[in-house]
Amino acid sequence: MAQLLLVEDDAEIRRALIRALTDLGHVVSSAPTAMAGLQHVLNAPVDLVVLDLGLPDVDGREALRMLRSVSKVPVIVATARDDEGGMVDILNRGADDYLVKPFGPAQLDARIRAVLRRSGPEGGDPPATLVVGDLRVDPAAREASLAGVPLELTPREFDLLGYLAARPGTVVTKRELLAEVWHLPFGGADKTVDVHLSWLRRKLGETATQPRYLHTLRGVGVKLTVPPA
Repeated sequence: MAQLLLVEDDAEIRRALIRALTDLGHVVSSAPTAMAGLQHVLNAPVDLVVLDLGLPDVDGREALRMLRSVSKVPVIVATARDDEGGMVDILNRGADDYLVKPFGPAQLDARIRAVLRRSGPEGGDPPATLVVGDLRVDPAAREASLAGVPLELTPREFDLLGYLAARPGTVVTKRELLAEVWHLPFGGADKTVDVHLSWLRRKLGETATQPRYLHTLRGVGVKLTVPPA
């Protein structure tokens, strides 16, 4: 049973989704504005936020930025905008997934459960800490460190690093990363992956020309390996 926060200004849509998601086994709170939603997250932590972009007080992208500045709670963005550039921008700003309106409760429920599975276990043993050289990635705590020094990663950077650390020495294509990390099953902009890899390299203390952990194979993909002694 997940504790959800629905940030949606349309009262009719809000009531319908609350009823449907409750019937599907979730506990649902709601907020009609971005600021009310942000205050709710600060006062009563939730498992996941469903965030509408078309809010009356603050633009949804700015609301997402504000939310990400205070919480790592998973966020699914609901939007009427279906252009690829806009979707990539939303994901780059820290959203974990998105749905284009109109959508049904069953589709939203499936996305919620998928995001929650990725963000942490709903029971059973927590996933093991991933260790590659001096790099440690703890999927359960969503924490990473290098030589004992914590890494300050965005949610997307953590997901990208975790996906690669779980497959040390394996070349992963950008298409696979877009599908499994960005959840764009039909592909997207390779530049999105390149930008995040660049940010990760900087935080790992390396560059594309002098890689230590992250190695790009041009035209093939990227792999994470233990640096040479």
